Amino acid sequence: MSELAMSSPATPRAALFDIDGTLIDSNELHVKAWNEAFREAGCEIALDSIRAQIGKGGDNLLPALLPDAGNDVHQRISKRNGEIFKSRYLALARPFAGATALLRKVHADRWQVVLASSAERAEIDHYIDLLGVADVVAASTGIDDVKQSKPAPDIFAASLHKVSVAPENAVVIGDTVWDIEAAAKIGVRSVAVRSGGVTTSALKQAGASVVYENAEALLAHYHTSPFAGF
Repeated sequence: MSELAMSSPATPRAALFDIDGTLIDSNELHVKAWNEAFREAGCEIALDSIRAQIGKGGDNLLPALLPDAGNDVHQRISKRNGEIFKSRYLALARPFAGATALLRKVHADRWQVVLASSAERAEIDHYIDLLGVADVVAASTGIDDVKQSKPAPDIFAASLHKVSVAPENAVVIGDTVWDIEAAAKIGVRSVAVRSGGVTTSALKQAGASVVYENAEALLAHYHTSPFAGF
């Protein structure tokens, strides 16, 4: 029997859900926004290179893609990316099939549902409305709440603090290696979904305990997932 199954039902538990690529089909929209921001700044970055960094906030994405640029350049491109995404792409984002039902199932199973994203507060609030889950979300954490985005563990650590849950009584659900690595840094086990475009092998190599195709698949196999019998 797993450690999850052995824990007492009375133990406070938290499910920390990433948003982009996990609950919301938006990763490619972010790729497009970053690409436009880079090109406006005169920087040609391959789309696959941008894709590989999606899941990080601008504070970690930009140094990875433009290591020789100064902080002022990073800040200017990051600001422009935000403007482009909000004006051209945010309205195109849609929930993945099963995402809302999964959050409601987890909540009904007495987990505290926390949305933990590298996005800004306004974007997170938009997605909560889009998913229609304001009544089941116990807390949400974004880049506005912390000093560093993923793969730093700050967002997940702040999320646990908000709901007063210990790392061993939490599960992270994410779609990128950055989610999985961030969770591991504070001792939180992780479940991965492939809906963000990352391969199963990469997610498992990063440390995911199990990988599902998407939110709908996780919901369909909920009774055998790490959530069952906790």
